[in-house]
Amino acid sequence: MSVEETLKKIVTRVTRKPDAAFSPEATFEELDADSLDIVQILVALEDTYDIEIQDEELQEIKNMGDFIAYVERKVGEKGK
Repeated sequence: MSVEETLKKIVTRVTRKPDAAFSPEATFEELDADSLDIVQILVALEDTYDIEIQDEELQEIKNMGDFIAYVERKVGEKGK
């Protein structure tokens, strides 16, 4: 499963939004994700990919596309 598919699955489960609401252009705000939802999403991704997501790096993430690219980069760095 790709990072995008995994993120979509996690986000739709946590936010209880339909799959159709998820797109690379969607923001956490547009998905009605509150701070607790975001923490749950981060923990699920960290557990799934065995990575550590830095809070300060999240400030640069504007939408799901940015988040996908960030997780892909972290997974790639872990593999090196």
